[in-house]
Amino acid sequence: MAYAEPLAPADTPTRGASSSRVRLRVRSADGATRWVEHLDVTEAEAVRRALAQGSKVLTIEHMSNAAAARGGSRFALLLFSQELLALLDAGLNLTEALSTLHAKERQPLVREVLAQILHALREGRNFSDVLSAMPQHFPEVYAATVRAAERTGDMRQALARFIAYQSQFDTIRKKLISAAIYPVMLLAVGGFVALFLLGYVVPRFSAVYESSGREMPWLSSLLLSFGKAIHGHWQVALLGLVLVGVSAIWALSRPQGRAALMNTFLRLPWFAGKASEFRQARFYRAVSLLLASGIALPRAMGMVTGLLGPAEQLRLAQARLAVEQGQSLSTALLAVGLANPVAESLIKVGERSGQLADMLERTARLQDDDFARWVDWASKLIEPILMAVMGIVIGAIVVLMYMPIFDLAGSLQ
Repeated sequence: MAYAEPLAPADTPTRGASSSRVRLRVRSADGATRWVEHLDVTEAEAVRRALAQGSKVLTIEHMSNAAAARGGSRFALLLFSQELLALLDAGLNLTEALSTLHAKERQPLVREVLAQILHALREGRNFSDVLSAMPQHFPEVYAATVRAAERTGDMRQALARFIAYQSQFDTIRKKLISAAIYPVMLLAVGGFVALFLLGYVVPRFSAVYESSGREMPWLSSLLLSFGKAIHGHWQVALLGLVLVGVSAIWALSRPQGRAALMNTFLRLPWFAGKASEFRQARFYRAVSLLLASGIALPRAMGMVTGLLGPAEQLRLAQARLAVEQGQSLSTALLAVGLANPVAESLIKVGERSGQLADMLERTARLQDDDFARWVDWASKLIEPILMAVMGIVIGAIVVLMYMPIFDLAGSLQ
């Protein structure tokens, strides 16, 4: 029976009977064999998605989400590649280098992965086939790069290209995390100060105002009632605060929770455009990596589809079809809105000079630099805005607490 190969691993949850992580070993129309992984879908749904495209499914495997998360989140691929490259540069062959890494490793998961690789290599399997069988640890781009290096005999150069590719992405990710730390800490401290004022300071002011017998302004009365409610049921308030914090930490510790939060955040008008540019830069760099490894352009475009958003994936499929029909890459990408004028010009230069991989890398670098400047600018803008908002909130609480005192002082005068 013929099944279709999805353009990229799907990660959309599907309702149904028992859902799990499903891995399909498929053979595409060009004869290449690969593993495709689906997150939180039933086997029937994975096969249905495959059926829509026309490839042949060879094997179906299941993995629980918990085991997949443990396996996929702790294997440091960049560190593995750097250490492997250093050992190969020192003159060791591939099996000797992997044996050395296995002997020095102390983490159980990494030792298990390295042991499986060594066992398969000693059975005579190709390194790229072994990596393709572990998509939870080694992405398709990595396996394809290694497969191309096996044909050319230039494994060290392939690893160096992937290290440069992944290092650039990690640099941007670290910049985003660093930019988010201060606003999060500011919100946490400001929220704690506001809750302290409402739950501890406001009830004490309330006792003074009630003893005066004077009528208070409506907003001040509302604030004092809210503060007294928090003070009188502080156990419930504390429990609710702890539950909210634990739920947030639990959600962010799961890949699905982080993905949902990130997707919601990136849908905001101010961030959607920049998020699209960032994904395009990753797409350019991944295609550049695959082209430099000797992989044909249409196939490279299909392998990195998962780096783009859902809407962009549909447009990339149109661009890939145009390239397969003989259209230039620059024209095809510009026609579907996946290239700006600067990117189009650089890609055209690469097409004319035969250095398309270098020009795609340069295009990605320009977009990464622009994105990094935007992150710096946005972080410098968000910080004073948050400080102003927290100042207004805390200042409003203080003013509403003191308004009855001002009225009392005015009457006495």
